Amino acid sequence: MKQKGDFAPTRAGLWTSPDAYVDALVRRRSSRKSRSTENRTEPEAPRFSLSTLPFLILMVALLVIAVGIIVAAWPGSQPEPQAKSGAKELGTAPKGWFQEAEKEFRNRG
Repeated sequence: MKQKGDFAPTRAGLWTSPDAYVDALVRRRSSRKSRSTENRTEPEAPRFSLSTLPFLILMVALLVIAVGIIVAAWPGSQPEPQAKSGAKELGTAPKGWFQEAEKEFRNRG
């Protein structure tokens, strides 16, 4: 074990006094002020071309795409469905329809 004289002298009570805390705060504040005189890397106010303009361009592009989709999906551009000729009764079929279907099936295969 080391002797008592081998240790560095302590400044007992100096770091616990309120004046030491206030002095540290003053030193910290003054060092901040001295650093603030340097040129800033960021502008004070945001630049329009770097902050707002890209979002406006994106919104306009999305609007153009949405309008294009709406125009393409509008039902007026679809052809009218063809009207069915003759009124057919549900559940009935003309005679010989099954034989005609068999003939078509054999001709295809």
